[in-house]
Amino acid sequence: MSEFWSPAVHELTPYVPGEQPRERLIKLNTNENPYPPAPGVETALREFPADHLRLYPDPESRALREALAREFGVEVEQVFVGNGSDEVLALAFQAFFCHGQPLQMPAITYSFYPVYCQLYGIERQALALDDQWRIDLDAFDGNGSGVIFANPNAPTAHGHSQADIARLLRRVTERVVLVDEAYVDFGGESAIPLVADYPNLLVTGTFSKSRSLAGLRLGYALGSRELIEGLERVKDSFNSYPIDSLASALAIASLEDREHFDACRERIITTRERTRQRLAALGFEVLPSQANFVLVRHPEHDAAQLFVGLRERGILVRHFNTEALRDFLRISIGTDDEMDSLIEVFELLCR
Repeated sequence: MSEFWSPAVHELTPYVPGEQPRERLIKLNTNENPYPPAPGVETALREFPADHLRLYPDPESRALREALAREFGVEVEQVFVGNGSDEVLALAFQAFFCHGQPLQMPAITYSFYPVYCQLYGIERQALALDDQWRIDLDAFDGNGSGVIFANPNAPTAHGHSQADIARLLRRVTERVVLVDEAYVDFGGESAIPLVADYPNLLVTGTFSKSRSLAGLRLGYALGSRELIEGLERVKDSFNSYPIDSLASALAIASLEDREHFDACRERIITTRERTRQRLAALGFEVLPSQANFVLVRHPEHDAAQLFVGLRERGILVRHFNTEALRDFLRISIGTDDEMDSLIEVFELLCR
């Protein structure tokens, strides 16, 4: 604690990201893509004119927003971009959820949401998952400052259909409903087509997962012009140049290679299903997944001990030491060879 801190800083409990180890490990703890980005990204990186870096980037990120608009079939005025979806989410909390009422969210979900609530002084209304570890959309009534959830959810990996979300939007009309689609490309169904019919729907996404650009830090939001303007007002009161010129060029190159994108995500889905079957054969309970990770627990082995045993053998997964999740491990989907190594170690640890 420091006497120089503002009073509110003393009360903050910051988000704890997944470990980024210095030693060489099989890294299955932060849901990164195990495959490189599209080949055009490397080409764009080599060909980017270094002299452009002396100039400020386009404050509107027009070229990148146009590329995203083409990708998702919306107008460019319906697209917002930021430094990773985490920044986009933070700006959305400021723009839409500071109404002096609780924000409705699942009790188990992306752990940055409660951090933002604390940072911005927003009360959180945490709604329990159902008995299948799924978000109960019927529990959201919109009687608060808004609704936020990840679809597919993190870390439980279950996703709701577009029809399910449309039913929620027909009930909740007076506040923003934010659907975080960081993992939707691995088997979920996007809510983006609903943006045209529901002006209170904001959908966020990221280049970090399915496009293998976590190190670039790029995220986006799609919504009505009314919502996008709200995000722009907050952004321009904080940082008018959030997306650098190089990041924009590389992201556009990624969007232009649909073949690589489809092949990469299908490969991960195939590996996920193969891994799920092999874990189940070892006695693990594996929650159904529409993401690039699985959440698992073993009825006869302590998750914390399994986590330590894996790390001692060079494999890093994620263990959330919370009351609700302490029995589980979240395992990112890596290459087939990496997942083979994981299974081999589990075979030793679960004998």
